[in-house]
Amino acid sequence: MGFDIITIGSATIDVFISSKSKQIDVERIHGHEDVCLPIGAKILINNLYVSTGGGAHNAAFCFSRLGLKTGWVGLIGKGHNGKIIKELTKKEKISFLGKEKPGESGYSVILIGFNKNRTILTYKGINNDLEYKDVKKPLKAKWFYSSSMMGKSWATLLKILKNKKQTKFAFNPSTYFCMKGIKHLMPALKYCDLLILNKEEAQFLLKSKADIPKLIKKLQKIIPVVVITNGPKGAYSYNGIEMLKLIPKKTKIIETTGAGDSFASAFLAGIIQKKDLKTCLQWGHAQACSIISEIGAKDKLLNKNQLQRILSQKSRVVKV
Repeated sequence: MGFDIITIGSATIDVFISSKSKQIDVERIHGHEDVCLPIGAKILINNLYVSTGGGAHNAAFCFSRLGLKTGWVGLIGKGHNGKIIKELTKKEKISFLGKEKPGESGYSVILIGFNKNRTILTYKGINNDLEYKDVKKPLKAKWFYSSSMMGKSWATLLKILKNKKQTKFAFNPSTYFCMKGIKHLMPALKYCDLLILNKEEAQFLLKSKADIPKLIKKLQKIIPVVVITNGPKGAYSYNGIEMLKLIPKKTKIIETTGAGDSFASAFLAGIIQKKDLKTCLQWGHAQACSIISEIGAKDKLLNKNQLQRILSQKSRVVKV
């Protein structure tokens, strides 16, 4: 018996830190806001919170919470951080379909508390070293899901997709991946059934400053269903027949790490459970709203019953 969904990609340890030190400034330089730390200083931290992250690992947690039989393909390091990732994966009833390897698991330091946004310092560790031989086969699932993969891991994803047969594929590439352009991503996009990304990522991917309706129509010529999110302004979906726009209600934001992962995975969970696109948009938005109400990418993930109860409170969806 196969899985409903298998996620492919990274897992990390995430360390969130905030400081009220007056030594830290937020300044506007070259058209964008920068967090400025004095070189040589020792700065006191007011809060520290440790969790796990990584696009594929975050998504796997969301799928499992929403009642799907879930597997995760990735690498776990042999050290202490890898042990934490392994234990939490098992606790969440996610099947680990990758391999434990010598080396360090991914690690991110996330600076929070600056205008309700964050800056992430990421160490990829062994996440870029996934080889096809590391994957427990055969991979049998209704869907595969992946975010951004680099190095050997990118080549492995492409090999998995080449051999995927009837399994559908959802792709949620990150900003730094989309900056490489559509030509670089096309080896994966040609297998893609669902593409989910934000407005900035879509603009980087197409090298265009167009608005969302134009971006989504252009991408839908390549991928059957496309979703483009736009932060507090909502999201669009388009399947070539009907374009929908989600109009959100105002939501309190504490910290935004994991919002994109939670939206994408909840949207796809709705697809897998045969919901219409309107409901899928609402599922994605409700899950993302829960995540941004606390620190961390996983702790506030909703289960299916919790999600259903708050749908009407969070958004409405209209035809464009």
